[in-house]
Amino acid sequence: MKKNWDNPIEHAMPAAARVPASVSIGGIRVAPATVLAPMAGVTDTVFRRFIRNASLFTHDAAPGTATIDTAITNQQSGCGLIMTEFTSADGLARMRESKRKRYLTFYDDEHPISAQLFGSNLQTLADAARIVQDTGFDMVDLNLGCPAKRVVSCNGGSGLLRDLPLIQKIFESVRAAVTIPFTVKFRLGWNDNHIVCVELARLAQESGLAAVSLHARTREQGYTGQARWEWIAAIKNAVSIPVIGNGDVRTPEDAAALVAETRCDAVMIGRAAPANPWIFRQIAQYTATGRYDQPSELDRYRMIRTYFEMLLAEADTNEKEAQGKMKQFASWFTHGVANGAHLRKAIYESKTGESILSAVEQFFEAKLTEPAII
Repeated sequence: MKKNWDNPIEHAMPAAARVPASVSIGGIRVAPATVLAPMAGVTDTVFRRFIRNASLFTHDAAPGTATIDTAITNQQSGCGLIMTEFTSADGLARMRESKRKRYLTFYDDEHPISAQLFGSNLQTLADAARIVQDTGFDMVDLNLGCPAKRVVSCNGGSGLLRDLPLIQKIFESVRAAVTIPFTVKFRLGWNDNHIVCVELARLAQESGLAAVSLHARTREQGYTGQARWEWIAAIKNAVSIPVIGNGDVRTPEDAAALVAETRCDAVMIGRAAPANPWIFRQIAQYTATGRYDQPSELDRYRMIRTYFEMLLAEADTNEKEAQGKMKQFASWFTHGVANGAHLRKAIYESKTGESILSAVEQFFEAKLTEPAII
């Protein structure tokens, strides 16, 4: 997934707009109305719990004092709903139950949580949705947005946007299979000559889905260019079920501007979350106080160390996997860190999890003890 944005628009903070305090999706209360987007290779259980805890916010808490506390729920956090990585319905339906845990692991403190599926076979998607429900998820979501060639070639993700009749059958099949809220995330259409998002949203509502999420780009765009928020507004005007807006939300100003321009019921954040894990906390802080804090060097140190420690604890005997994730996220987490290239280099060259933690310690020890320049 592309880590940067093409000529991002800088939004001023709207005078009156705020991200809604909550939204009800099929009877599930999402509070505040912010959603961590499903991201392949990113939103596993460690990252989801990490984001939830990075998002803790209270009026009186000093910036950067949030700690990992398993008693905290999402509804006490700045992130109202978290979603899994997208999972193959075909693979989920075929694999042994013991192996499913790798893809569907979550903890009690992750509620409310939604599992996202992709595929194109009606029965397989219905079967996979039942597995999701039986596992204890609060919602199930259908991916109609992934632009990856390997997914599209199997007629999954955004590949299905070229076949609305099949999408309708999938909606009906999955809706009949489960009682938990069923939602869908999609793009504008295949390309600029094939925009189907409004028709698709109406189809979702008619088929009994509980909410729709729009990433306001076409499949052809991938993650390039600008997200076209006007289509989120068009969908909001077309349906009465909740509409979740997604695309180019990098800051609290962007989130507020998205709500002001589209009247969407909730805001979904993807790429900005790994680069700025505090974004949900910042949005909550702005909503409550009209201002928000920027992370300090101490915040960044605590953030990187906490996530890496969580990875090592979750990996248990599979430290190689944890090391791989540490190196994968190094470029995200050092975004905005002065001389971050030196830390990235040290992380990439480290051979063990402990040596990666040591590199983080050494890098920030020097920064946190530097005398302030007056």
